[in-house]
Amino acid sequence: MHHSTKKWLILKFSSAFLIPLMFWFIINLVSIYDEEYSALISFFSKTSSKILYSLFLITAFTFFSLTISEVFEDYFKDEKIKNVATKMLYMFGISVPLITIFCIFELN
Repeated sequence: MHHSTKKWLILKFSSAFLIPLMFWFIINLVSIYDEEYSALISFFSKTSSKILYSLFLITAFTFFSLTISEVFEDYFKDEKIKNVATKMLYMFGISVPLITIFCIFELN
């Protein structure tokens, strides 16, 4: 399978998977928006919330990274700049969700 076909498939699957996770996140965010800090802590103390939020972050950053990398490929003419920007984007897309997930799972 060609590299661009794999990227296209991952984009389509991640966008389809992101829709229900986004609805879940928005509904829960609205329910705890005006609450105290303790409500937020209790929300993220539940294992189901931790797992769903982790899946949401991974899916969102995967979709984000692949979408922005396509923009880099279309508009950056210099191959070096394009490669550096894409690699930095992928490092950002991996490190931010991992750090956030680690912090959430360390929360008691």
